Amino acid sequence: MIVWRSHPFPTCRPRAGSWPAIDRGNSSSALDPRASRPMRGCGSCPTPTYEGQSENDVEIDGHAPSESAQLLAVLEALTPHTRTPDDCYFCLWDGWGSDIEGGDGARILDWQSGTVRRGPQIAPAFPSSVLHGPKVVVPNRAYFLFRSAVSDFDDWGPAEMWPGQPRLHMPAPAFIWPADHAWCIANDVDPHSAGIGADVSAIDQLLADPQLNVVPADPRENQPSYR
Repeated sequence: MIVWRSHPFPTCRPRAGSWPAIDRGNSSSALDPRASRPMRGCGSCPTPTYEGQSENDVEIDGHAPSESAQLLAVLEALTPHTRTPDDCYFCLWDGWGSDIEGGDGARILDWQSGTVRRGPQIAPAFPSSVLHGPKVVVPNRAYFLFRSAVSDFDDWGPAEMWPGQPRLHMPAPAFIWPADHAWCIANDVDPHSAGIGADVSAIDQLLADPQLNVVPADPRENQPSYR
């Protein structure tokens, strides 16, 4: 299970050359020119085919793997390329509202009558000490920092939504990187795809995987984006 971390972020900041920077004024926000070799992908939404395209004009493949499934496949491919697979950092955005903070009353559908009734209040996903503790802060974003093995991806240890009801869904992390800084995934909530920085052999392996929706990216240029 992934554990919460409360130490300041600078103690685990990857060295220059392997850390995707964040630039809110540029659609290439998930990529950094210093990365060994960047690429983008992992989203369920395909790359725009023309400038100014709207997401409403895109047909999404209903059978395509989910974002979490693609991230898991990427992590499985990247794991052999780090010396510290049992020591990895995950940043979970704090802006997911009730998914993290709870509070909204659940809605329960009665299949026989077709009516919806108000259910119990949804509990916060994490203890107050985590929700109100230190966070990783960058311009316009703040994150909960978790630390565990790469293989613990998506196991945040959240509380039940209410007694007896497990949390069936948690948002994907915004950043993932191993302690040796061998690679990094930047998966911000706004762009339609994630950015991945890694060495040539790791990126080539991802590009060769037919299950992944990934393409090479030049971080010196604006990345394709929807309007």
